[in-house]
Order: sequence, then structure tokens, then C-alpha cells
Amino acid sequence: MVRRVFFSFHYQRDIVRVNQIRNLPEIIDESAAGFKDSSLWEDAKKKSDNAVKKLIDDGLIGTSVTVVCIGNQTSGRKFINYEIQKSIDRGNGILGVQIHDLKNFSGEVDTAGSAPYLLTKNNYPIYKYINHIKLKEWIETAAKAAGK
Repeated sequence: MVRRVFFSFHYQRDIVRVNQIRNLPEIIDESAAGFKDSSLWEDAKKKSDNAVKKLIDDGLIGTSVTVVCIGNQTSGRKFINYEIQKSIDRGNGILGVQIHDLKNFSGEVDTAGSAPYLLTKNNYPIYKYINHIKLKEWIETAAKAAGK
């Protein structure tokens, strides 16, 4: 089943790692909602926190699953808990995926970061990225757990 998925992540630090997941042929049919265009993100940040929240809210429209891509600094992002709480409020399936072992622009991997508080507080599953087949399974499992 095709699912519309919101990917939550640290844009500046992890966009290359996240694109390795989002741009796989087997995942491309999953709608990669969220911040695909850095200019939209930067423009919203310049305006106000409310503009960023609106961008997040708009990105969540029509999604059934939220994948929190956990890099080294994800849990410290200003809007991470807002993204997770809004996903909870809309009843999305939610999961965390550790992406620190994927390479950045320089071909470097990173050290593991801590999981965002709302993921652990609510006992959402957290996986270490293995491959696209597993990711699709985890997305489907999260959707079904949320009744979607």
C-alpha cells in the first residue's frame, strides 16, 4: 500500500543521509512530505517560529506515518518535539530510524544521537536503518499500529 510519509530530521546536518532513504526506488512511491526544499525552510525560519510551525503543519497534511530520522543532533532540534506532537495529535503511525551510519557529503558516518524525548516517552519503536525493505516494513507496521 502506498503511504504518505512525513520525514522529520535535522535538515542542515542530515539531508544527505535522509535522501539516501527517501530517494530509493522502492521508497519513492512513499510521498516524502516535509522539507524537500531548503529555501522554503530557510524562508520560514527568517519569518517566525509560527511560519516554521505552519510549514510543518502543512507538511503533515495527508500523511499517515511520521518517520523521525535520528542523527547525532536530531533530539536537540528546536522543532523536533513539535513535529512529533503534531504527528501524535493527528494519529499518525510514528517510528524512529537511526541514520548515523549513513554517509554525508564527505563520505563520513556519524556517532549515534539520542532519541527525541517524545519518541521514548511514548514508547515508539526505534530502529537502526538497515535497508529499504526493512524501512517499508517498519512504515507499514507503524501505520497498522495507528489503525491507518
